[in-house]
Amino acid sequence: MKVFLSADIEGTAGIAHWDEADRSHPAYAEFRELMTAEVVAACEGARAAGATGIVVKDAHDSGRNLILDRLPDDVQVLRGWSGHPDAMMFGLDESFAAALYTGYHAKAGSEANPLAHTTSLRIERLLLNGERASEFTMNALCAARYGVPSVFLSGDAEICGDARAMVPGIGTVATLRGIGNSALSLAPARARAAIRGGVEAALTSISGQCLPPVTGPFEMVIEFNTPSAAYRGSWYPGARQHGPRAVAFDATDFFEIQRAFRFIAS
Repeated sequence: MKVFLSADIEGTAGIAHWDEADRSHPAYAEFRELMTAEVVAACEGARAAGATGIVVKDAHDSGRNLILDRLPDDVQVLRGWSGHPDAMMFGLDESFAAALYTGYHAKAGSEANPLAHTTSLRIERLLLNGERASEFTMNALCAARYGVPSVFLSGDAEICGDARAMVPGIGTVATLRGIGNSALSLAPARARAAIRGGVEAALTSISGQCLPPVTGPFEMVIEFNTPSAAYRGSWYPGARQHGPRAVAFDATDFFEIQRAFRFIAS
């Protein structure tokens, strides 16, 4: 059983400030350690469930966050960004039995995590068929394109709830809850234990409900913080301005949505 893990940081237990996710700031070192430890816990749970291969995509910011020497020796790691539209899911294909997500966070426009966003702080909201979308929304649908179920997610309480609403069979561990600019968090050791057990349970009994439908048509609307960003994005082929700060794009194939997002939002 091959397993794919997409690892972010803004939903790591204890995190509460952008400095802690910024590699140029001294506070980052601690949270890089905690991000890595949650990934290790997920890998341990996957191995306990019988995983024979684990690929981890380092999916935060530079794509170069995980402390590699802490990872189990049977793990492969994708670091940096290829430029492929699969982005945080790059490296996934039909050979994987399941997708896991650690350190995930609430979507842009939410107040459920002080670090809530969707891909870029330039984006005010991302809408997919009229519903606010998160990075998990895009990534779970990317996984579904390959026929790979999304079986486990850890992160803040809101993204856990959103994941369960979209993928009813998914297992989740809520690591923190945002309150204004603060966060009420599990102790990291407790979060790691819950992640380890949650991944093992999720992979031991993969539900058919873990594969969300990925049939179109799709309308994506990206609302930016500034009109100039929307104007620039509107020049992508097939895109159209959708008010002064938004760009819309329609497609029947979800990969075309991913490709458009890759260039419009960059």
